[in-house]
Amino acid sequence: MLVLGVDVGTGSTKGVLVDGNGTVLGTSVRRHRVDQPAPGHFEMDAGVWWAEFVEIARELADGRQVDAVGVSGMGPCVLVADERGEPLRPAILYGVDTRATGQIARLNRELGSGEVLRRCGSLLSTQAVGPKLAWLADHEPETAAAARRLLMPSSFLAFRLTGEYVLDHHSASQSVPLYDSVALDWYRPWAALIAPDLELPPLRWPGERAGTVTAEAARETGLPQGIPVLTGTIDAWSEAVSVGAQRLGDLMLMYGTTMFLISTVADRLLVPELWSTVGAHPGVRTLAGGMASSGAVTEWVRELAGAPSHAEILAEARASGPGARGLLMLPYFAGERTPIADPAARGVVAGLTLGHGRGDLYRAALEATAFGVRHNVEALRAAGASVERVIAVGGGVEGGLWTRIVSDVTGLSQQVPATTVGASYGAAYLAARLLDDADIDQWNPIRETVVPDEAVAPTYDELYAAYRELYTGTADIVHRLGS
Repeated sequence: MLVLGVDVGTGSTKGVLVDGNGTVLGTSVRRHRVDQPAPGHFEMDAGVWWAEFVEIARELADGRQVDAVGVSGMGPCVLVADERGEPLRPAILYGVDTRATGQIARLNRELGSGEVLRRCGSLLSTQAVGPKLAWLADHEPETAAAARRLLMPSSFLAFRLTGEYVLDHHSASQSVPLYDSVALDWYRPWAALIAPDLELPPLRWPGERAGTVTAEAARETGLPQGIPVLTGTIDAWSEAVSVGAQRLGDLMLMYGTTMFLISTVADRLLVPELWSTVGAHPGVRTLAGGMASSGAVTEWVRELAGAPSHAEILAEARASGPGARGLLMLPYFAGERTPIADPAARGVVAGLTLGHGRGDLYRAALEATAFGVRHNVEALRAAGASVERVIAVGGGVEGGLWTRIVSDVTGLSQQVPATTVGASYGAAYLAARLLDDADIDQWNPIRETVVPDEAVAPTYDELYAAYRELYTGTADIVHRLGS
């Protein structure tokens, strides 16, 4: 058995070819950039997603018999299309896109923020789909009137492969306020209010079949006609699947362009600071948090400082030591999602001197994301989530320094699985489950555990307190600067 898993991320599309034992036989990456046509606007041409999928499928399959396809992607995104599924404009991305703050305020007044939280599990925020659809109605009324399909990266790929217009329950549960997380169905009164012309897709679970590869898609991709295609889901939840973080008390940390935290909980936990969603499997509930930028900040520092490689700047950051020689950073370079929910927040670097180098800045950026993780973990626990096992996944796991800093800052041990490819591997696993009773613990066993260094705990406790003070002390200033 061979399965193909493809994930459309913020910075790249990644694919893996995996056999029936979970062994990765090949990987492929296509890097892309996000468009920023205006301040706070983050968009992508969906044609890029399909073109990269086709390239990856042809490269990895290369004449071999692929038996099933899994897909996932960043989200929740807003890609509106006509009745044929042709995109009407570039996709509006997830919470990094902050254009709809006015619509958030208006919908909160009209619907009632408490009622939105009760029915949907999360408040309206920059992460939510509804306000962005309302923004389209306000600013691009012709596009909104022509829109008949609501797609996300995973469902767009599934549609292009199978011709089936479907969406998974998890992605729908992040489409606040269009989905009722108690009834597990679209909440049509609010959907009709916000986007009356949209035909909402039938809902399936991420591991269910969307359809089979059509003759046209087979010609384009080189995949066999008739093989099953997964419905798929949002990348972070696919990453959680890839490491088996689906048990009560599990917390997945996704180290990527953005940092994501997913806690598996027994019941709906409704708190304004976090996102309560349905999970990747029926009956599973999650409480999640997400930072607007993490790896994006470290990559910005590396490029700005002219470091030729990640390995070189990681070595310099390691030599800088805990505290980055007196630097403290706020990682809010694209605003911040949870737990502060401040789209107007901005990055801050405190303590700079002429003696600091790029390794110190890079270390400060890694530590800033670790402080953000600690802040989110504290919010999860305050909401009633139990954090018993932490599993790390994503490209940022490689090299070891970032995970080491997060463990030292949070005091949490982290399990690192053998395969940290991430969402594409989770999509491949779910595709394999369409054909066989695969076990993720056998597919992807734990290879190491990062244990916090108690000797540096006092240093990081002090810095974390300063990190929290730095935001409150600078918020008014950065808000004025950004206005």
